[in-house]
Amino acid sequence: MKGITTIIFDLGGVLMDLDKNACIRAFQAIGFKDIDEYLDIYLPKEGVFKQLEQGQIGTDEFHEGVRKLIGRSVTDESIDDAYREMLAGIPGYKLEMLRQLKEHYQILLLSNTNPIMMDYIRKTYFMDEGVSWKNYFDELFLSYELKMTKPDPAIFKEVIRRSGIHPETTFYLDDSPRNIETGKSFGLKTYTVQPHEDFRFLFNK
Repeated sequence: MKGITTIIFDLGGVLMDLDKNACIRAFQAIGFKDIDEYLDIYLPKEGVFKQLEQGQIGTDEFHEGVRKLIGRSVTDESIDDAYREMLAGIPGYKLEMLRQLKEHYQILLLSNTNPIMMDYIRKTYFMDEGVSWKNYFDELFLSYELKMTKPDPAIFKEVIRRSGIHPETTFYLDDSPRNIETGKSFGLKTYTVQPHEDFRFLFNK
C-alpha cells in the first residue's frame, strides 16, 4: 500500500469472527434470561459488562455483578465460558496475513475488550506453535488497560501519542462505522470491514 507505514486492526468482527447468538444462548443456559439487554458486538451496554471493558472493575467484581443479575450462585468458570461463546474463531488465513504484513508494516491492535476474552484469545490464537502475540503485532491497545473505549476520541489520541504513528501514513480497519468515523477525524486512512469479509485484497494494492 503506497504511503502506508502502520496498520491498525480492530479485533472482534475484523480478525475474530463473533457469534452473539451463541453467547446469548450460553448465558441463558446458566439462568441469565435477559442477557441480550447487556450485550453488543461493538461495546457492551451499561452495567458490569461495559465497566469490565472500560477497566472500571476487575474480573472478581464482574463475576459478582453477573451473579446478582442472574439471581443465583453460578461459578466464575461458567460465566467465563458463556461469555467466550461470543468468540467464533480467527481464520487461519488472517493469522498468516498478520505475520506477512508485520514484515513490512508496523501492526497495532486497537480493541474494545476485557481480560476474560483477551487471556483466552492470547493463549488460544496467539501462543500456538511456540509463538506469541508479538509475532503478529508490534503493540496492543486494549480498552480495559487504557480505561477508555472506542469510539471515544480520547482512545485514538492515546494510541497516536503512545505509538508515535503519523495518521496520514496509517491505515485503520474496524467493523464499526462509529469507530471508523472517529478514526477519520484524526486523519487515519480507513476501511469498514463487513462480517466474515476476506479483506486481503486491500493489501495487494
